[in-house]
Amino acid sequence: MSSADEIKRLQDLANKLRVLSVQATDASKSGELSNLRKITSDLEGHPTPRLNFVDVATGSLGQGLSVAAGMAYVAKYIDQLDFRTYCVLGDGEVAEGSVWEAMNFASLKQLNNLVAIFDVNRLGQSQETCLGHQVEVYADRAKSFGWNPIIVDGHNISELLAAFAKAAECKDKPTAIIAKTFKGKGFPNIEDKLNWHGKALGAKSNEVLAHLNAQLSSEDVNSSYNESKAEAPAVNLKEVKLSSPPDYKLGEKIATRFAYGTALVKLGQTCNRVISLDAETKNSTYAETYMKQFPDRFVECYIAEQNLVGVGIGLGCRGRTIPFLSTFAAFFMRAADHLRMAEISQANIKCVGSHCGVSIGEDGPSQMALEDLALFRSIPNCTVFYPSDAVSTERACELAAQHHGIDFIRTSRPATSVIYTSDTKFEIGKAQVVRQSKKDKLLFIGAGVTLHECLTAADIIEKKHQIFTRVIDPFTIKPLDSQTIIENAIAVGGRVLVVEDHYPEGGLGDAVAKALLANGNGYPFRFLHLAVNEVPRSGQPAELMSKYRIDAETIEKEIEKFM
Repeated sequence: MSSADEIKRLQDLANKLRVLSVQATDASKSGELSNLRKITSDLEGHPTPRLNFVDVATGSLGQGLSVAAGMAYVAKYIDQLDFRTYCVLGDGEVAEGSVWEAMNFASLKQLNNLVAIFDVNRLGQSQETCLGHQVEVYADRAKSFGWNPIIVDGHNISELLAAFAKAAECKDKPTAIIAKTFKGKGFPNIEDKLNWHGKALGAKSNEVLAHLNAQLSSEDVNSSYNESKAEAPAVNLKEVKLSSPPDYKLGEKIATRFAYGTALVKLGQTCNRVISLDAETKNSTYAETYMKQFPDRFVECYIAEQNLVGVGIGLGCRGRTIPFLSTFAAFFMRAADHLRMAEISQANIKCVGSHCGVSIGEDGPSQMALEDLALFRSIPNCTVFYPSDAVSTERACELAAQHHGIDFIRTSRPATSVIYTSDTKFEIGKAQVVRQSKKDKLLFIGAGVTLHECLTAADIIEKKHQIFTRVIDPFTIKPLDSQTIIENAIAVGGRVLVVEDHYPEGGLGDAVAKALLANGNGYPFRFLHLAVNEVPRSGQPAELMSKYRIDAETIEKEIEKFM
């Protein structure tokens, strides 16, 4: 077939697809399409992985390019295959800052196997887009971000083919094809007009179909193509585990963030598909421990947390890797929408947030994660780990790596005492009773730094007041071990105090209160909740925990309300 014949065939194919699209929309009251957007159908308003040919969910704009960059990164640097990743962007969504985070990342990583196609049709949902048809401006911006820009007539098959060929020849940077298009191209009285966003053609269908059918040179249109012979190598993610048990001495003071770096290396030693991503905080999150050991499996995403999450989703697509994403827990808030969409995409990402709560000290409230538990608890099917020492942190990382889905591990800045032996068993949704006796009259529940405050307070209360206290470490805030908590709460007479380095809303206290109310069978529990109740300020960790009433001394004073 000559090149002219091939171009004509592609033009016919494009027009035939448009014909079928219009016909399918009009026929949406019959067949499978009759269920479009209905609760019983997988044909949703925006495609999701409920359809087995969809890798990631669509609908929340500005996120696709980050995911595509993650997929391209895996192809080039992990699988080392020559397949290419294409991402179509509507011109309206290019106003999203996350698009430019992805543009920056892709050029820095020299993802020449990535092509972004800007569909510049000028029209947004309610008005003209911010740049309209200024394709030169789009090209200049793409070039300034280190991309290879190519401007084309998006309706010209020859120009598109030439652009794709040029993109394949570019060896050191990604390509942005800036395609000038017209919405409703060729549709009589519809082309380039507003108010057609998400609407069927209705009464105009016959006129449009007649026009499109007149463009076909042949009714015999087929979509044959040369299927790629490249196959991704088989990957086994099921064998991932710590290469050796946690190795710490009881009472030794180790920050859980430090233990995270140690655990990550151990996981990487048993599975070369463990990938660490960080947002330029690696010396604080201790992801740098992994970077030094496995530099080829570390991805620096710089200070662009939305892109960090999007790239992580792309890295985890199709079961190719186990991505661990780390930054200060507070900064995951910036990527809240990306995390929300990650669950809709059925993504497999492990988020590790350090520097949580007022216990970080002098850095002040902008760095203190006090809403993060609420964020991650609100994500359906997300597992939320809150380890309290180095041993439990290593086991949390291992369990997260072995679990498919979104996981959040909350690590702390201060060094805390090791309270578990290396052979202690940990499970998702299973709490640890770390202190108990038959004389117990109180139940304290804390996590991270506040678990240690609970243990200290229990010692003080026993010595000063001869009152014995049981202490529980929940290990996972979601799912919460309601059974263990309720059984122990009833055993001590129903007096429960929860202490957390988090705002009152959405954290550990809310989780425990809900469990007592929902599963306590009407038992008359007495419940106290200590949390950070106002926007904090800078200071020493100990004085901040005292000021915001989540320290051992405050706990001791609060028990008077019980007794």
